[in-house]
Amino acid sequence: MTRRVLITAGANGIGLVMARAFAAAGDQVWVTDVDAAAVATVPPGIRAIRCDASDEGEMIALFAAISDDWGGLDVLCANAGIKGPTAAIEDMDLAEWHACLAVNLDGAMIAAKHAARLMKPAGQGVMIFTSSTSGLYGTPYRAPYVAAKWGVIGLMKTVAMELGPHGIRANAICPGSVNGPRIDRVIEAEAAAKGMTPDAVRQGYASGTAMKRLTDPEDVAAMALFLASDGAKMVSGQALAVDGMTYNVDP
Repeated sequence: MTRRVLITAGANGIGLVMARAFAAAGDQVWVTDVDAAAVATVPPGIRAIRCDASDEGEMIALFAAISDDWGGLDVLCANAGIKGPTAAIEDMDLAEWHACLAVNLDGAMIAAKHAARLMKPAGQGVMIFTSSTSGLYGTPYRAPYVAAKWGVIGLMKTVAMELGPHGIRANAICPGSVNGPRIDRVIEAEAAAKGMTPDAVRQGYASGTAMKRLTDPEDVAAMALFLASDGAKMVSGQALAVDGMTYNVDP
């Protein structure tokens, strides 16, 4: 059966790899992204629109269009997120804190809120939230990102409880450090905060996992495909790490 899949922040990074994976599986895929230039480069066959996941007005318009064009929604991947500031807690800027939570946590709630309104009448659906291993452990100098990603897991568990009786499952994927431009920026910021070289920070990230390497975005997309499948029909309310088994978050 062809599924109708929405992926927020789907024109870049993990989201785009997810979009390609669902499209390759034969699904209809609609992605949003705040980056208009990235939206313009989304491959043919994947519908793309510029939309700020933290702006409820823009998201309401998006879901209205989905309802009009598709008549419903089968899978939501609430993937929008930003890295937020890298700073010691005593130096944390409150505006930057709020901006990080707005995208990572408010954006997830807004997407779930409006997806639920489409899924409940159908009596089925899947919500997949992108959290992080930072949502399972603390991470020095990343307080707003960590707080937001812990919040995403709490949101997901509550959504799973509320919507389970309506045939809707919710889970969170917790990637480790994922190869790509975003982690490069995170590493550069952390290196500056700690007085280290980026290479040393990158090696530290890898050495803190049992697999001794960073995660690939394809690993995360594979988990999303599984969670959206009938093979996961009794998997709900779970935070699933895709990280090569992190055992030292700050090596």
